[in-house]
Amino acid sequence: MASEPRPAAIVVMGVAGAGKSTVGARLAERLGAAFIEGDRFHLPASIDKMAAGIPLADDDRWPWLEAVGREIARLAADGRPVVCACSALKRAYRDRLRESAGRPLAFVYLDGTRDLIAGRMAARTGHFFAPSLLDSQFAALEPPGEDEGAITADLRLPMGEMVERIIDGLADSKVPPSR
Repeated sequence: MASEPRPAAIVVMGVAGAGKSTVGARLAERLGAAFIEGDRFHLPASIDKMAAGIPLADDDRWPWLEAVGREIARLAADGRPVVCACSALKRAYRDRLRESAGRPLAFVYLDGTRDLIAGRMAARTGHFFAPSLLDSQFAALEPPGEDEGAITADLRLPMGEMVERIIDGLADSKVPPSR
C-alpha cells in the first residue's frame, strides 16, 4: 500500500446521493483530516429550492462554491489535510473551488449509475434534497477530464475497499502536499 498522502485539500465530488458525505467523513478519519460538509454552506433559499424539487442554477451555486472554497482555505491554512464533500458537478465549479481555496485541490469523483444512486437516495432520510432532482444532477454532471487528475472511485465497491483505493490514488496524485 502506498504511503498516506497529505494533500492540500481533497474534494469528494459527485451527484446527490453518491455518498460524498459518507466517503468524505471516512476518508477524513483515515487521514486525520478536517472534514467539511459542503451542504452546510448552501444559502437557505437554495435549500428551499432543492427541497421543492427545483434545480439550482449557476447563479445559485457561485456564492455557495465561494463559501466552500473559503472554508477549505481557512482549515488548510495550518497545513492540516482537509477533506470536503461538495458536488462540484461542472468543471467551472471545480475551477471556482480551486480559485476560492487558493490552493491545489485533489478531486475524488464518486462514479455510479443512476439506478445505484437512486436506490441509495430512496433509502436515506432527513436530507433536504428532493430525489426528483437526481436526473438534473446527471444532466449537469461533467465528469472530471483526464487533465484534471481526479481519482475516480467506483461506487459498487465496499466502503472500506473504496476508501483504501482512494488513499492509494491520492498517494500517486500530482497534487502538491500541504506544508
